[in-house]
Amino acid sequence: MAVFILPPEMIGLYKTHIEFISERSIDPDRRAHAVEGEAPRHYIDIDHFGEDPFEVMPRNWDEAVEKFTEDTLMQYGVLPWHIHVMMGRLTRAFRNNDMDDILLQSAHIGHYIADACTPLHTTKHYNGRTPDERGIHAFWESRLPELYAGEYDYFTGRASYVPDPLERAWELVEISHLKVDTVYLIFDSLRKHMPADLMYSHETRGQAINRVYSRDFSRAFHDGMQSMVERQMQLAVQAVGDFWFTAWVNAGQPELEPLHGRSISQRLRNLLRQEEKSWSEAETGAARYEAE
Repeated sequence: MAVFILPPEMIGLYKTHIEFISERSIDPDRRAHAVEGEAPRHYIDIDHFGEDPFEVMPRNWDEAVEKFTEDTLMQYGVLPWHIHVMMGRLTRAFRNNDMDDILLQSAHIGHYIADACTPLHTTKHYNGRTPDERGIHAFWESRLPELYAGEYDYFTGRASYVPDPLERAWELVEISHLKVDTVYLIFDSLRKHMPADLMYSHETRGQAINRVYSRDFSRAFHDGMQSMVERQMQLAVQAVGDFWFTAWVNAGQPELEPLHGRSISQRLRNLLRQEEKSWSEAETGAARYEAE
C-alpha cells in the first residue's frame, strides 16, 4: 500500500516491482531466526529503562552506548537505531542509481518501520506478562489482520518529507508503546469475562489442525481496541512511504524512469537464493518471538 502514496517520479519503479518488494519484505524475519544479532533489530524493550524511558534514553546511538553500554542495548533491542542505519543504506542506493539495491533496501526498511508501528515490539512483555497471556504477540499482529484486514481503509494521503528520520523512528516507537497498556487491558478483560470454551476454536491450515482464538473472541478483542490494528497499519503505510520518499529526496531526487524497464539482475537473484539456502540450513530459534 505504501507504493501508492509515492509521487509520480517514484511510483513507476515501485509499482513495476511491487511483487518483489512485497515478497522480500519478510526477509528480515527469516534472517532473525538464522543470523546472530539480527533479532534485536526488530524490537526495543523501552520499558526496561524505567518509568519514563523516552526521557532517559538518548536518541543518538553513541550517547546511548555511553550511557547504557552496547551489550545492554543489544539485549533489549535496537529497532529505531537500525531504521536509521537502513535509511542510510537506502539513500546510498538511490545516490548510486542501483535499482537492485533500491528495491531490496526499500523492502527491508519497510519491515523494520512496520515493526516500530507494532505495540508489542516496544515492550519487554512482547508475548504476555503471564503464561496465560502467551501468544498475544501473534494474535495482535497476525490473527487479527488475517481476519479483518479486508475491512480496513488504507488511505493515508501522499508521502511527505521526514526532516529527521531518526527522530521519526523514535516517534513511531513512542506512539506504539503508548498503546501497550490498552492491548493488555482489553485482552485481560475479555479473558476474564468470556468462557474458555468460547475463547478458542480449531482451524485447519494445510495438513495441521491448530488451536486458535475463536472468531468471537477475536472480534471482541479487535472491537475493544477500537480499530487499533487498522490505525497502526495506516501509520505503517504512511511511514514506509515517507521514509522511501525522504531517502530519494536526500539522494538528490535521481531520475528513476530509466530504471522502469529493467528486471532484477541475475546476480541479485543468485545472491538471494544463496541467502535463502543459508537461512534454511541454519539452526532456528535465534529470534526471541515467533515471526508470522
